[in-house]
Formats: sequence, structure tokens, C-alpha cells
Amino acid sequence: MGSATGVDAMADVTGDVASLEQYRTELTGYCYRMLGSAFEAEDAVQDTMVRAWRSFGKFEGRSSVRSWLYRIATNVCLDALNAGNRRARPMDLTAATPVAQAQLTSRPEVTWLEPVPDGRVLPSAADPAETAVAKETVRLAFVAALQHLPPKQRAVLILREVLAWKAAEVAELLGTSVASVNSALQRARATLAESEPARTDTADPLDEEQKKLLDRYVAAFEGYDMAALTALLHEDATLSMPPYDLWLRGHDDIVGWMLGVGEVCRGSRLVPVVANGTPTFAHYHPDPEGGFSPWALMVVEIVDGKVSGITSFLDVKRWFPLFDLPERLEA
Repeated sequence: MGSATGVDAMADVTGDVASLEQYRTELTGYCYRMLGSAFEAEDAVQDTMVRAWRSFGKFEGRSSVRSWLYRIATNVCLDALNAGNRRARPMDLTAATPVAQAQLTSRPEVTWLEPVPDGRVLPSAADPAETAVAKETVRLAFVAALQHLPPKQRAVLILREVLAWKAAEVAELLGTSVASVNSALQRARATLAESEPARTDTADPLDEEQKKLLDRYVAAFEGYDMAALTALLHEDATLSMPPYDLWLRGHDDIVGWMLGVGEVCRGSRLVPVVANGTPTFAHYHPDPEGGFSPWALMVVEIVDGKVSGITSFLDVKRWFPLFDLPERLEA
């Protein structure tokens, strides 16, 4: 009898864990939008799961398990954000630098908005339109704009505008009134309107025009054909390279950089991945010992059929394992 009871108890625990785990991806997406860091988001979700599992026996079912988990995750994120850290892109911190004056000054890792693999933050959805909207809300520009909001306004805007929660549900989650939630949402919208995040196209493998553009981009970059690359860039395209705060605007300065300091990238190879709902490449650099070694995770933003922004995240020891990328490419 005792043995059977023990088996039943173990089954209950296993069931409890499984019922929580089904929400991990969407919770990671929520925490990523809140925190701007892939690693901090995963830590926050793990903390959420541990807290939930420990107190699962006390869960009274007054709300759904999903709502309960979001309440815990929100508190974890708000606690983390009370430390005052706000993740940013280089263009949030400095003005564009002419290539002739360009200098590489690095800033600590906690400064930077981080890329994230789509699979870590976007739950699979049967509706393509729902998937497209979800991709829009993890774009670098959108997540960077969220970082300008105070933490509670950020939570309200994500829950209401991104996840489509009702005002009453958000009020219950935050332990406040519907009027307070609506006021916070109004202020958040006003702040975003002041510096509206740039519109960029999300990755769409079924879009033939986007596929052709990316194929041309790879051919131009790998061939180091600057005339071909220039033809693919908007006139005011940007190039940034976290952890350096330098960023360049305009295809003349971008090409000037690539033919100067960036000349070391000649002969590189690009491997397609997807980050932040956006076309992305793992950039491998020629290795003096043969083959190619990791150099950058290159997020490419597209507007109206041309490249509007290139963000090369250079801390490959962090990014390549996160994206399950090989440590090197053979020649």
C-alpha cells in the first residue's frame, strides 16, 4: 500500500512539473521582452518554475495555472529590473560616428540588448498571422523600445498589447485596479510613440523576394563585393557591433569601415539562422590554421526590399552555443 502511494505521489509530482513546463517557451518570451537579455530571461523563467513547483501544493486554483505563472514571472522580472539595468543598442547610447573618426570602445555585457533564438521565445502557433505578430514583438528595435518604459508600464504594455490580456486580468496579476492598468498602458503608449521603433520585415522563408535579397547579401558579403553590397543597403542603413558602442550610418561609412578595419572579414562565410524573428547569419571568419572560426552573430534588418540595419554581436562564446552553432567550419 505504501509503495503504491509513493508511486502515486511521484506521478503527481511528474504531472505537476509537466503542467508547468508547457508554459516555458511563452514565459521566456515574456521575460525576454521585459529584460532584454536571453540569458536573464532563461534564469528568470527557471526561478519562476522553481518557485511555482515549491508552492504548487498551495495553489488554490482561483486563477489558471498560466496566470499564476505569469504573476510569479512578473515579480521575478520586476525584482531584477529594480536593480536599474536597462539594456540598449549602440544607437540608444551614442550618436553615429563618421568612419574617419571611428574608434572601438567596449562596454560591459550588461549594457547590451541581446539576441535570442526564435525557438526559445516563440511558441509554435497554427495560425501564420499569430506567428507573424509574435515575431514582430521580439524584433531588436521593438524590444529596445520597451526598455525605455518603467518596469510596471513595460509589464502592462506587454501583457495587454502583445499577449492580449484583458485589463481586469492584468489588474489582478499586478494587484492593482483596472483604472491603474489603463492609465499605465496609456502612458506606455505615449512613451513608445515619442520614439516609435523602426518597422522591419520579419523572417519569412516563403517570401521569394526576401530569399533572393538574402542570397544576394550572402554572395556580396562572402565575395566582399562592395558595389554589390552597396546596392542592397538603404542609403541610411546602420552598422553596429556590440559590445562596442560605435555605430555607423549610411552605406558610404559602412563600406568605408569594411574596406578599412573590417577588411579582416574578407573571405568569411555566412550560415543562416533566425534571431528575434529576423533574418540572421552566423558569421565565420577565415582561420589562419585553416577553415573558419566564429566571428559574429549578424542580425539583418530589412525594409522595403533593402537592408536597413546590420547588428553584429561579437561575443561569439555566448551566442554560438545558444544558437547550437558549430564551433568551426571546415574549408
